Amino acid sequence: MRIAIVNDMFIAIEALRRVVLTIAEHQIVWIAKDGAEAVAKCAKDTPDLILMDLIMPVMDGVEATRQIMKRSPCAILIVTVSIEQNSAKVFEAMGYGALDAVNTPVLGNQGTPGAALALLGKIAMISKLTGKPNPPLSTPLRPPLPLQSCPLFPLIAIGSSTGGPKALSTILSRLPADFEAAIVIVQHVDAQFAGGMVDWLNQLTPLTVKKAAVGDRPQKGVVLIACTNDHLCLQSNQTLNYVREPIDYPYRPSIDVFFKSVAHYWAAQGTAVLLTGMGRDGAEGLRLLRDAGWHTIAQDQESCAVYGMPKAAAELNAAVEVLNPEAIAATLTHRTTVRR
Repeated sequence: MRIAIVNDMFIAIEALRRVVLTIAEHQIVWIAKDGAEAVAKCAKDTPDLILMDLIMPVMDGVEATRQIMKRSPCAILIVTVSIEQNSAKVFEAMGYGALDAVNTPVLGNQGTPGAALALLGKIAMISKLTGKPNPPLSTPLRPPLPLQSCPLFPLIAIGSSTGGPKALSTILSRLPADFEAAIVIVQHVDAQFAGGMVDWLNQLTPLTVKKAAVGDRPQKGVVLIACTNDHLCLQSNQTLNYVREPIDYPYRPSIDVFFKSVAHYWAAQGTAVLLTGMGRDGAEGLRLLRDAGWHTIAQDQESCAVYGMPKAAAELNAAVEVLNPEAIAATLTHRTTVRR
């Protein structure tokens, strides 16, 4: 792949260069020291992939990502010192089109093979998404061990908006009491109404429905629902958190922010569902999950109160299946039963 590096720190540039060139077929086509320089260089020579830092002078990585995706779009991987500390900016950049994020590898004894391997793994994944062939490692660093933290139960991620509560009630009421998957829902609803919706759904399903709180972990048989006007997201330690960014996003909480965080941090594949709603929120995230190997479902037009978000998903070819709520419930039950 033709790869560009955008970073204002020499030691970070050198670390990235060394890791990238572990693959003989990769090449560094240019290096930029800030976002503005990156925008200009990308317009003249668009690479296959940009390794984009977040915190830089003149123009940060978020704005650089926004401008590049608007003017000369290409694959962008956010590379930052700490994903957790910069999570708000990470998701903002992903909202503008960045595909993923990874921690910056470190040179010398302080660095770990795992950090370098994680970067190469992200590059390999993006290579597949963009149709660029990814060669084998010239020198294998060490096999990754991601499955050590892989949950023993599947996750079902659901996004919904206008007309969503009705569709959710239809789906949840048809799931069995011994349903062995975790469910997390992002519904476009103001925080003051979230508690009432949780209480209402609790009366309609044999499962336990709760507000998703900071630090909660998805649990099998439990339905967690976003309950603030900030964006629900999954963190690297498999716990849930709320972030304010992107502040100017019209959908709060955002389905895309949640879906994209799940694609990044949930170790196992699962099922994602995008239900009725106005606009396009969730469509890009659903596509990202499908590309990551998830089984993705969009609600069909006939049963939607507003055929906006599922339509956007269909346009992106983000859904493996298009179903009505009754069929969605049956599919979720079947896939969970088959997995046992």
